[in-house]
Amino acid sequence: MSGVAAIDCGTNSIRLLVAEVVHVDGDEVQVVDVDRRMEIVRLGEGVDETGEFAPQALERTFDALRGYAEAIRAHGIELGPDAVRMVATSATRDAANRQVFVDGVKEIIGVEPEVVTGLDEAELSFVGATAEFEAEAEDDGFTPPFLVVDIGGGSTEFVLGGEGGPDGELVRASLSVDIGCVRMTERHLRDDPPTAEQVAAATADIDAALDEVEKVVPLREAGSVVCVAGTATTVAGIALDLPEYDSERIHHTRVDVADLERITAGLLRSTHDERAGIGVMHPGRVDVIGAGALVLSRVLARTGADHFTASEHDILDGVAWSLVV
Repeated sequence: MSGVAAIDCGTNSIRLLVAEVVHVDGDEVQVVDVDRRMEIVRLGEGVDETGEFAPQALERTFDALRGYAEAIRAHGIELGPDAVRMVATSATRDAANRQVFVDGVKEIIGVEPEVVTGLDEAELSFVGATAEFEAEAEDDGFTPPFLVVDIGGGSTEFVLGGEGGPDGELVRASLSVDIGCVRMTERHLRDDPPTAEQVAAATADIDAALDEVEKVVPLREAGSVVCVAGTATTVAGIALDLPEYDSERIHHTRVDVADLERITAGLLRSTHDERAGIGVMHPGRVDVIGAGALVLSRVLARTGADHFTASEHDILDGVAWSLVV
């Protein structure tokens, strides 16, 4: 066995996965979770408006990274590019002062963050979310091709694949668009709760982005819609009426259209305190979950699917696998 560490720094959260790489029969390899963590640091705070990282957002992120570096070392993994990979997504692509972020990260964990493209982000999410489906497949209702939807803070990634294209590629089509939960909240949903006019403006913005997605990714061809990251898993936890967040219960939960629409409407008309009182709600998602759920509901409506499957496995798992293969 050997260990690897994957870090994903998005617009809203920064997450860590420490995993053991287990070699089993023949050439088969398994990546087994050892430590999985998440902190809301809101790195992208104000980036949509100012074009730069705020100093306080950078310091929150660096504080979280220092804790992650300690955790990685505690698991016997040496900091460095052989066993550690960090990807940074939407907000980092947009920020004019990104070098300050890059230099700070390298000083703390010994590797530079990779400012991945939207395409790379989508493909890593796809691998992380679907690697286990090969064994489960249609017996458990997971029918290819898979549409993986990753709703982040700044952007949302779409990737369709799983059956292989004409040249045998895993991913058939993918696109990243700027309709993340933080971006939509800051751009449109400024009141608490938002007004009907604000929700309508956000909906129009999301739908316009989905028009662009459909020019590249055939959303309605999906056999299964798999949604990853905090918006989808939180909505799934609400659908299950869990008293607290339980990743094992949430993983592979199916949420039908009616429940998604009910939950989205409830979140958009609730106050900050009401949302904060939901058992599965992370404090850092309270003010952006309404926008995230709205994105999710518009996406599912566009696919024509009657449900989505929430997955706890996402880009982090894809990054971990990239250190193995």
